[in-house]
Amino acid sequence: MPKETIITGLDVGTSNIRVVVGKIKEDNPKPNIIGAVCVPNFGMRKGIVVSVDEVSKRIRKAIKEASEFSGHSIKKVYLSVGGAHISCCHSKGVVAVSRADGEISQEDVKRAIQAASAVSIPSNRETLHIIPLNFAVDKEIVKDPIGMTGIRLEVDTLIIYGFTPYVKNLIKAVTSSGLEISQMAVAPLASAYSVLNDHQKELGVLLLDIGGGTSGISVFEEGEMIYSHILPVGSSHITNDIAIGLRSDIDTAEKVKTEYGWATSYEVNKKDMLDLSKISKEKGKVSLFEVSQIIEARLSEILELTNKVLKKVDRAGLLPAGVVLTGGGAKIRGLVDLAKRELKLPVQLGFPLPLNGLIDKVDDPGFATALGLIFLAKENLKTKRKEKAISSLIKLPFGKIKRILKGFLP
Repeated sequence: MPKETIITGLDVGTSNIRVVVGKIKEDNPKPNIIGAVCVPNFGMRKGIVVSVDEVSKRIRKAIKEASEFSGHSIKKVYLSVGGAHISCCHSKGVVAVSRADGEISQEDVKRAIQAASAVSIPSNRETLHIIPLNFAVDKEIVKDPIGMTGIRLEVDTLIIYGFTPYVKNLIKAVTSSGLEISQMAVAPLASAYSVLNDHQKELGVLLLDIGGGTSGISVFEEGEMIYSHILPVGSSHITNDIAIGLRSDIDTAEKVKTEYGWATSYEVNKKDMLDLSKISKEKGKVSLFEVSQIIEARLSEILELTNKVLKKVDRAGLLPAGVVLTGGGAKIRGLVDLAKRELKLPVQLGFPLPLNGLIDKVDDPGFATALGLIFLAKENLKTKRKEKAISSLIKLPFGKIKRILKGFLP
């Protein structure tokens, strides 16, 4: 009987905490979703924990609901890390091939990546990811050097790191909830696992994840992430703008944004009015055209900042697979058209890659990060099984290895 593994993805966002529980089988490439919940969060600002106790209390609530929903006790989680403190840099590592015959092994690759990780970053920063972008064998660029022959192995990596105190505060909030962290991943990378396919990442694509307090940017090309950045502005800023503009409370402003808001003011009739008494206890009428102007102004700012990031990496208007929008803020009507206009690229909403189970519960851009953690865990399990199989094969007598390999030959 195929082995099953239960995986939990925990996305602690500024406005909401989302938990996805998935069941992974060795013989099934699609994760089976058995639980998904979303609860409001407090105690965070722009993706950064400002009250460990408050966030921990909200996490416990979300985990309890997810456990009851899925029917499984949750002890370990894959955790996303966000916030504008996340930064990245490129680094190169160079090593000599260790084997006498010049054949490059997995150990040589690990040493090259380790050499690249020796880059100097500030002492109060913590490395979260070291992503190999490409390799060079005797200065010849290759994608996978293992098994090739050469003298010198180089690797170009993307190193993603965060401000240590902020990362530790998030870890404390999670562990104080009685949970163990299996692995952490920056939110833009996690989201990419759930909504981007290999073809998009190979051609070149931008993933824009508009969360509550921040917006995550990740740029992919030739199958790998080449840049990541998190903007300190998100959809909660739109809600605040509406509340100020309408002189209403935050809850009313959020309802106006999600139920009646448009990102493109030209699509709204200037005579359209909304009676606030229909959605709240407040009285009075507001112009939906003015609301859309407020929304459009803030989203245009996010898109302008996004374009600056693309210019920084020389990819403005040059990504064939365009832009994929995720996050709760991506659901605002008219955003796709606005993004096309501002970024001058093809734009689409990001929805989950093929899944089994409770698909309707996670078929929402807001669940992209939590769901991406499930896909990330699945890839990690696949890699570990492969390494274990290779390790077991190496330990076998050479004659037995020959007999096993013969079974794969025609």
